[in-house]
Amino acid sequence: MISLAAPWALVLLPLPVLVWRLMPPHREREQALRFPFFRHVTAAAGAEARAGAVVLTRPRLAMIAAILCWALVVLALARPERVGAPVSMERAARDVVLAIDISGSMDARDFATPDGTTKQRFAGVRDVVQAFVAGRDGDRMALIVFGTAAYLQAPLTDDLDTISELLDRTEVGMAGPHTALGDAIGLSIRTFETSEIEQRLLILLSDGSDTASRMSPINAAEIAADRGVEIFSIGVGDPDATGENRVDLVTLQAIADRTGGAYFFAEDEGALQAVYDRIDALAPREVETLSYRPRRSLSWVALGLAALIGCISVALLHVIAARRRAGSRQTADPGGVSA
Repeated sequence: MISLAAPWALVLLPLPVLVWRLMPPHREREQALRFPFFRHVTAAAGAEARAGAVVLTRPRLAMIAAILCWALVVLALARPERVGAPVSMERAARDVVLAIDISGSMDARDFATPDGTTKQRFAGVRDVVQAFVAGRDGDRMALIVFGTAAYLQAPLTDDLDTISELLDRTEVGMAGPHTALGDAIGLSIRTFETSEIEQRLLILLSDGSDTASRMSPINAAEIAADRGVEIFSIGVGDPDATGENRVDLVTLQAIADRTGGAYFFAEDEGALQAVYDRIDALAPREVETLSYRPRRSLSWVALGLAALIGCISVALLHVIAARRRAGSRQTADPGGVSA
């Protein structure tokens, strides 16, 4: 289907006619030969001398070409375009931030796997998180890691391969040995400031208690609730440990409660996988459907035809004029005198 993006431009079509009818004609002064007995000639002929004007006539070919070129130029201004069939695409209406604890305690090798063996806490967490990221096709995600301080590894992006690659390159202790839980929430809030999507989800995973934050985790959670951020907190590790290595389940639960999210405790790899499945059930992915019609401009066709008609008409007029001049010379010089 072909349509006009600016059909109002067609009102310019009668403009040359209006100019021809309403504007005064163009006048030029020409040199003339003055002779003294002109009045005697006019008197003898019974004519009256007055100012004269010559209206130049244009060849019919030039008029037709001018009309066609003007119509094509106006058509180009109306922006004709070919409209394709509707194309629908879906995009997620949710942004997700992953905030993962990489403090020194995540180096403990007590994270149970389904086959009964144990491995490093962070390695077990990373494997499950990688599977979770792979299933977020269509979501925008950001990655934050925190220890003594919180660091934004990747802003909100739909390039999930980059998130997975950054997770692969992350090691325990890169952000310091302590746990800045409140700072991680605060950095997540700032990350969401660039988001225009209403559904904002923060998945916060930690195995320790807050010991290095400049902001209380509870206060940070209250600010997150005001900004429309829903927090799902996950505790891993040993609740019976002492000191910083003891996972603070009470604080993690309070953080989730403040934002209307949910709290989970995962003591092994299978339980952590179940947690992420539960998160999918509690916060299903919302999808926004966008539909558009591809459009291809055809103005260049009208302009090209106008240029082609103009060039051809000028060339033909030159040929016609040349033939007329040649015919005039032949008439003036009949060519030879017979003996």
